[in-house]
Amino acid sequence: MRGPASIVTLEHMYGEQAFDNADIQDATLVAGSDSATAPSPEWQASLFAAGDPEADPTFAGLRRLPLDESSWIDHLPRWLSGSDHVFAELVARLPWRQRTVPMYERLVREPRLVWWWSEGDPPPPLPVLDELRRALTLRYDRSFDSIGCNYYRTGADSVAWHGDRLRHTQVDPVVAIVSVGAPRPFQLRPRGGGSSLSFLLGQGDLLVMGGAAQHDWEHSVPKVAVAGPRISVTFRHGAPLPPATVGGVSAHPSAGAHNRHTPATGSPRGQGTLTAEGREDGRKRPGSTRPHTEGPPS
Repeated sequence: MRGPASIVTLEHMYGEQAFDNADIQDATLVAGSDSATAPSPEWQASLFAAGDPEADPTFAGLRRLPLDESSWIDHLPRWLSGSDHVFAELVARLPWRQRTVPMYERLVREPRLVWWWSEGDPPPPLPVLDELRRALTLRYDRSFDSIGCNYYRTGADSVAWHGDRLRHTQVDPVVAIVSVGAPRPFQLRPRGGGSSLSFLLGQGDLLVMGGAAQHDWEHSVPKVAVAGPRISVTFRHGAPLPPATVGGVSAHPSAGAHNRHTPATGSPRGQGTLTAEGREDGRKRPGSTRPHTEGPPS
């Protein structure tokens, strides 16, 4: 079990989100901590995702889809072979936590389990996670220095519309998600609302968001009536410093406040600036004037 310092690390990439009490699905909590015992899911492995874990270093079949003039996603189904083995090992071996976070003047438990790794921590418990990180680093010319896992146990687990907090400090962050386990809808829409795109991600699928996708677009994993368990393994670069912990509860610096774009300078790919509205050229981003709450990455 990881110590209090690691609990703080779990919080530092996450934003705010409000839930109704009915939305919270409890895990088995260890007294005095936010540790959770991951349940044994009713889940059947896929013949297409069995075998030894291995990611295709050539990224053959990857498709780039433009979201708008400055935002894009890359999609590669079943990039990771043997993903069912990875799913089973992650469920069994990671020290999963169900975080209690302050949201709008109350404490709630997030409707999913989480685990976090940052560069400088002991090596990830599964070597394949490091292999995926290195492959993505070579492909996208970014130093991916953190890995976050979200465990969606049933269709009741979810995450609301949000953009990753990397956009507050980086002009063009790249966020890569590898999904293992049962396929589950993953949605994207323009920031502030609009028509959405939906991808059914699982069984080793890769989805990468880049350009201005975190600034101008939001993503979510919605609740569904019936779903098998899925784990999203998310790779990020340039992680900010973690916030303080107050009274054993992680106090997110923006909890309960409306999200606004903040100035940022530079990125691993070059220099740049963001205005208060969020664009380098000073034009407003879609929906940038509307109040918005954000949730943890998918």
